[in-house]
Amino acid sequence: MVDISERINMAISTVELERRWAAVRAAMAERDIDVLLIQSNNDFMGGYVKYFTDVPSTNGYPVAVIFPRDEPMTVVAQGALGLDRELPPEGDGLRRGTRRFLGSPSFASAFYTSEYDAVLADRALARFATGTVGLVATAAISFALVDYLKRNSLAKANFVDASDLVDTIKSVKSEEELALIRGTAAMQDEVMEVVLKAIQPGMRDIEVAAIAEQVGHAMGSEQGLFLCSSAPVGVSAIFANRHLQKRVIQAGDQFTLLVENNGPGGLYTELGRTCVLGNASLEMKEEFAFALEAQHFMRSRLVPGTSPRELFEAYNAFMRKNGRPEERRLHSHGQGYDMVERPLIRADEPMLLRKNMNIVIHPSYATARTYSWVCDNFLVKEDGPAERLHKFPQKIFEIE
Repeated sequence: MVDISERINMAISTVELERRWAAVRAAMAERDIDVLLIQSNNDFMGGYVKYFTDVPSTNGYPVAVIFPRDEPMTVVAQGALGLDRELPPEGDGLRRGTRRFLGSPSFASAFYTSEYDAVLADRALARFATGTVGLVATAAISFALVDYLKRNSLAKANFVDASDLVDTIKSVKSEEELALIRGTAAMQDEVMEVVLKAIQPGMRDIEVAAIAEQVGHAMGSEQGLFLCSSAPVGVSAIFANRHLQKRVIQAGDQFTLLVENNGPGGLYTELGRTCVLGNASLEMKEEFAFALEAQHFMRSRLVPGTSPRELFEAYNAFMRKNGRPEERRLHSHGQGYDMVERPLIRADEPMLLRKNMNIVIHPSYATARTYSWVCDNFLVKEDGPAERLHKFPQKIFEIE
């Protein structure tokens, strides 16, 4: 018999899982929600599955979690056709808080399997035919799943969006989660240090990114994003994904790297720095100094009760005042089991900041001759300023 415990990268404690389940179920009771339905197919921004089960969804394979208010979960995920396992109360070594596992060999690339998961979820949800079903992270749930449920067992059920209910709990980190987040930040500090020692002319961008990924894996990371870009000094080169990482680095080039991977336990932070294989220009140094000032501007305002809308407006006013472009996308946001998690620091976010939120600040902008940015994570404290979790030096590295 295989001992599954020696294979799990880093398990969250059962005490922590029970804390989450109890908090969510109490919130469900307040809102008269009978059951939650969650689905995702990746561990970049599909963290709700991991949050409830401590098992990530991966590789585009859908995982549906049925979370009743009054009994253990049912999970529908990749598995043999007809697989229906009843788990003991203590779990099976991998899955805890789950009573039933239903297997579904479905694939998004094979259209005729689109209802395989739905049929199984429908079976598990049948007793809630006239109840209230809370959908969590509706943008991640397939149309095929909800459409089938509404045409079958849940035709008379009341569907509500329960995303905010879960987000309110999930966005504030427990002591166990914070310890893991600190570990992720420390891991990324080491990843960046190794990369800056290894980078040299003649390497392709993707080879440098691969070093970052390998070091992270060796330290317990399971997933991540490694965006980078090289260019001659005097050229504005925004980092990009692997598809655009073929360029060969030359002597004197600048190189920008974002390390955004999770650590042991699956929680994300992100660290970004720029180096030059030679000497940075005066403009690069001046613009980096301003990017750092912009990050400090944000950091000093990350205090409980602050409105992201007001903070975003203040940030853009700061940028305008200093002759820099306004933020039009996202320069600061929460992180946890998702690379991007609420609250988003921008005008459309209603969630207020709270103590023990893990917030990344990455002000960035491009001019005709340079791309300027800095990226670190911060912990919202009871009284500001927020604590910087990364310890890596905040400067442009000049490598001779």
